[in-house]
Amino acid sequence: METGLPGLDRVLGGGLVPGSVVLLGGEPGIGKSTLLLQAGRGLALQSREVLYASAEESAAQVRLRGERLGIRDQKLLVLAETDVSGILAEAESRGPAVVVVDSVQAVREPALASAPGTVSQVRAAATELARFAKSRGVPVLLVGHVTKDGTLAGPKSLEHLVDAVVSMEGERGSTRRILRATKNRFGPVEELALFEMSGEGLSEIPNASAALLSERRAGLAGSSVTAAREGTRSLLVEIQALVGAAVSGSPRRVALGLDSSRLALLLAVLEGAGMGLASREVFVSCTGGLEISEPGVDLAIAAALASSVQNRPLPEAAVFFGEIGLLGEVRRVPSAVSRLREAAALGFSTAYLPAGNAPEAAAFPDLTIRPVDRVADFLKSLRS
Repeated sequence: METGLPGLDRVLGGGLVPGSVVLLGGEPGIGKSTLLLQAGRGLALQSREVLYASAEESAAQVRLRGERLGIRDQKLLVLAETDVSGILAEAESRGPAVVVVDSVQAVREPALASAPGTVSQVRAAATELARFAKSRGVPVLLVGHVTKDGTLAGPKSLEHLVDAVVSMEGERGSTRRILRATKNRFGPVEELALFEMSGEGLSEIPNASAALLSERRAGLAGSSVTAAREGTRSLLVEIQALVGAAVSGSPRRVALGLDSSRLALLLAVLEGAGMGLASREVFVSCTGGLEISEPGVDLAIAAALASSVQNRPLPEAAVFFGEIGLLGEVRRVPSAVSRLREAAALGFSTAYLPAGNAPEAAAFPDLTIRPVDRVADFLKSLRS
C-alpha cells in the first residue's frame, strides 16, 4: 500500500503491508507528526480512510498543522484520544485502511493504574494495537519517543513487537532530515531517504548524493569522497580528516558519523604503513549528518588522513572506496558497480577501488580505474 511519499515507501520496502506495525522514532520537533500527516494525505487521496489518533495534541492543533501543510482531505480523520480502548473502538466502528497513533508513550491502557509512558503502559498499549493490526489486517503506524542518547524510549520488547522500526534523524539547525529503517520484516534494512523540511512540510531530495556534496569545496587538503552503501542504493558523501600536531600524553581520536572502533583499527594499520600518527590528534567526520558504519569507506578515510598529513589535496574528481584489513590489504566490497554508476553520474572521472573489484569496472570506460591492493602502496602513490 503506497503512502504517496516515495522516500517513505522505499524505506518501508515498497509501502505499508496489511496488518503490519511500524514504529517511527526521532527527536522532538524532528518532523515525525508532519511526515505521518503527509502520508495520511497520500493515502486519503487514494480514497483510503485514515484514522489519525492524537494523544499529545488536540484535534484543533492537528487541524492547524494540516491546514499549513495544505491537507483538507475528508478521508483523513483526526481523533483526540488517550485511551487505547477508545482508539480501538473507533477503529472497529470506522474500519479505516490505516491507523496512526501519535504517540505510543502518550496513550494508556485503562486497566492499568500506572501513568502513560511507563514500561507497563507502553508494553500493554503496543500489544493491544498490534493485536488489532494482525486480526484486522490494518497497518498501524506508531510514533515513538527517544531518550537523550537517541535510543527508542520504553521497553526493548517494543522494538521486538513491531514489524518495522524507522528513525528520523537531523542535525540541529539544519532543515535536512534523514529517514532510515533499522528493522524491517518486509524489506531491506538500512534503506535511506533524504528530505528537506520547509513551511509546507517535508519534500524528498531527488538526488541525495548531489545534495550531500553541495557544500564540498574542492582543492582542500583532508577531504575525500566515498561511495557508501545505504540499503539498496549508493550515496556519495564527503569524508573530512584533520591531523593535529604531536601532543604529550594520550592524543584524542574523534570520529563523527563514523565508527570510532573502526577508526582506531585504521589508525593502527596506517601507523604500520609508515604514516606516523601515534602521537598526533586525529579528527575524522562524515559530512551531511549521515552515520556510516560499513567498512567500504575505509579507503576514503585513509586517503583523507594522508591528505591532511601531507597538507596536499587529493586528485580532483576522484572517488575512493574499499575495505582495509588488519594486515594492510585492501579487500573487495559488494555492489561496486552501483557505487561506480553513482560516481560516474555525478561527473567523477577517477575511482580508487580494491583490486578485487577492478574487473567489475569494465562497464565504465569513461572512468579511470586505480586498483589498490595494499594500503602501503596506496599511500606511496598519493605521496608521488
